[in-house]
Amino acid sequence: MKTFLDCIPCFVNQALRAGRMVTEDEKQLKLLLDRIGCRIKDIPMDHTPPEMGLIIYDEISNITGIDDPYKEQKKLHIAEAKRLYPKLKKVLAEAEDPLLTAVRIAIAGNVIDLGMDKDFHIERDLNTILQQDFAVCDIAAFRKVLQKAENILYLGDNAGESVFDKLLIETLNKPVTYVVRGRPIINDVTKEDAIASGLHEVAEIISSGSPAPSTILPLCTPDFIRRFNEADMIISKGQGNYEGLSDSDRPVFFLLKAKCPVIARDIGVKEDDIVLKKSTVGSLQ
Repeated sequence: MKTFLDCIPCFVNQALRAGRMVTEDEKQLKLLLDRIGCRIKDIPMDHTPPEMGLIIYDEISNITGIDDPYKEQKKLHIAEAKRLYPKLKKVLAEAEDPLLTAVRIAIAGNVIDLGMDKDFHIERDLNTILQQDFAVCDIAAFRKVLQKAENILYLGDNAGESVFDKLLIETLNKPVTYVVRGRPIINDVTKEDAIASGLHEVAEIISSGSPAPSTILPLCTPDFIRRFNEADMIISKGQGNYEGLSDSDRPVFFLLKAKCPVIARDIGVKEDDIVLKKSTVGSLQ
């Protein structure tokens, strides 16, 4: 997905919010915004928005010396999600359609996004999404591909949300490789976060190598690219991965909550809608 003009104010707001996570020094914050402004004027509009996110967090690190400003928040979100885990296991055990319910739970976790200027409450939003209708629901195609799949690549998004990913992976009952970011950025899931969430109990954990808050293929490792091209099924969580892979020629299932009006418009849904969408670029067998 390309960058739109509406993304530019969001870049600045995100830089200021993230900067304030690590410093109250107004001079440092002004320097950060100055540098971001200088970088924005040169960004190609055909690049994906997460590529600008990479620039923002590089500048924060350069100015403050802090590489993981959301580290403590990620720990709190993982702990909160793990507190809800037994309750959600019971919900799945009693569900008429455990697979669709597990997809809903995984999407509910997508509210844990510190890159967005939106309030969220994990348990409240989870209860809402468990009752919410899908705006796009390609569950029939999802079931068909899952039935034949022997090699599933699951692209993680945010820490905390990763606990809900575990519930879906358990429900898939197939071999899964869980993919994390190449380094800390925003509150995206790293290998350390995935292990804290218990993902190592149900999946192999690998890094895509992407330092951006997305799966940006030119920035990924050769090993990940090979696995991406060989996977029987690719599950892509969250808006960032959608932005990076919406134009990919591989068949992908996108699971997300449309928290951004630009992304909602690109998908053809409304803001706050929930989505299980198959790729329209690759072929799904």
